[in-house]
Amino acid sequence: MLRLAEIITESRPVPFWTMLKQLGVSEVVGVLPRARQDWRRATIDHPWDYAPLAIYKQMVEEEGLTLTAIEDNPPMDRLRYGIAGAEEEFEAVANLIRNMGRLGISIWCYNWAAAISWQRTSSRLRGRGGAIVSGYDHRLLEGASAPIIGAIDAEQLWATLERFLHRIVPIAEKAGVRLAMHPDDPPVLPRIRGVARIMNTVDAFERLLSVVPSEANGITLCQGNFSLMTKQLPQVIRQLGTTHRVYFVHFRDVRGTPEQFVETFVDEGPTDMAACLRAYRDAHFNGIARTDHTPTLASDDAEVAGYSYLGRLHALGYLAGLRDAVFSEPGAGS
Repeated sequence: MLRLAEIITESRPVPFWTMLKQLGVSEVVGVLPRARQDWRRATIDHPWDYAPLAIYKQMVEEEGLTLTAIEDNPPMDRLRYGIAGAEEEFEAVANLIRNMGRLGISIWCYNWAAAISWQRTSSRLRGRGGAIVSGYDHRLLEGASAPIIGAIDAEQLWATLERFLHRIVPIAEKAGVRLAMHPDDPPVLPRIRGVARIMNTVDAFERLLSVVPSEANGITLCQGNFSLMTKQLPQVIRQLGTTHRVYFVHFRDVRGTPEQFVETFVDEGPTDMAACLRAYRDAHFNGIARTDHTPTLASDDAEVAGYSYLGRLHALGYLAGLRDAVFSEPGAGS
């Protein structure tokens, strides 16, 4: 059954963690426990090493929560580009996966968006009732130069991804960790600032699963991104869900196209969210789902656009009610 989870980005307990428990949410998605000093110049531990992760997990558990997933990664761009330093970055990722396995953290959410990861062109747009939302307009980046690391084409990115999967999946299998690839965000075709985007179609995710046909090689189904890839999202959820390799869901919605869109509240976007929940149910999805990129309400604040507390509480309540209604429909257990 679809289980509720939420991301926590704080380095220590905050009232939001208590609110999650009050809502009945016990599973959380963490980020790497970066210390206040510059971890890129660490002389004792990196945040993906065993000791920092173990201490972080213990802190989360002491607060009555379960750390189910890590949605963060060591530096990976040299690995994605296949250039000098790639081997060192691979070893850091392998170390993270092994340590997650030792600690019983079962899902790693990652991406193959080289150089330009999550991208928005505005985080101060106005949505329903004046709520602050983020958006993307590709026209603002037309003519922009390549990032410092340089341009890269799709063939090279697929080559480095396939090489990575063939090496990391056996490590993940042994560790008992499931890799969950996140789509490019935004899923613009074919590139942004000279950097190709390859995880931006349904076919790309089917190709991903076929590269290494292992239970350790799976998907983060971010509905906001997938809704920009297809007009039949519930059908795609069933299609990918029947592989039983969708391990993580980002429950959100957007309005527009891959080249120009804005975030929406989960109850006002163009996607039929109830139909999506029925698709997860019919595919016997047994994983976690969290909210994502929620609008910022009046009197609330978001240090990172889309991650205010009140907006996420609203989305969690909506998801919980919708899930319970859909999964209790007549015949739902058949």
